[in-house]
Amino acid sequence: MLDLLLPQRCIACRTPGAQLCGRCLATLPRIEAPLCDRCGAPTAWPVLRCRECAGRRLAFASARAAVAYEGPGRLVVAAWKSRGLRRLAGAAATVVADEVPRPDAAVVTFVPPDGDRSLKRGHHPPERLARELGRAWELPVDGLLRRTREVARQRGLPLEERRANVAGAFAARTRVPPRVVLVDDVYTSGATANAAASALRAGGARRVFVVTFARALRLA
Repeated sequence: MLDLLLPQRCIACRTPGAQLCGRCLATLPRIEAPLCDRCGAPTAWPVLRCRECAGRRLAFASARAAVAYEGPGRLVVAAWKSRGLRRLAGAAATVVADEVPRPDAAVVTFVPPDGDRSLKRGHHPPERLARELGRAWELPVDGLLRRTREVARQRGLPLEERRANVAGAFAARTRVPPRVVLVDDVYTSGATANAAASALRAGGARRVFVVTFARALRLA
């Protein structure tokens, strides 16, 4: 009934129909090889560690994303998170499943909600993406993490402050399986993913595979 009263339009081209039409879905800027083997950053040639992650102690085994967090990719994330367009999770999961190989893991989990900000949105994008990917990859989904404290917004903080802001901000709820997929909506600096992966490792995981819909790209 709501769709009859307020017809949906594509968030990118405004064509009536799906929240993200097939044409715009196809134009999302995919992240393609060659990549850094560890953090998933695009590189000129395959490397085990790129300049972005070299010298850092990373708790995750690898990080992979489907699209670049720019242009249409940024637009999708903004609509999904800020405008509460929950059905975009299905489209995002389809793109991720097409672009990111299924990790060799036993369970999918997600970066936990951030209190008031998630309540204002009315939904939690990482959890919805995780549940869609669990269905696509035929893996169970479990909320293995909790937040130990409130943190300031990461947006706009310098890299070192981002890392300090989320250090120790997560803890495992229960014993964690040895191999886990950790889902978030966007990989920006890797600080949140690394802090969450550290908590999973402390809870028993031996290998954590980070998967996100989008990834911020930095100039070389």
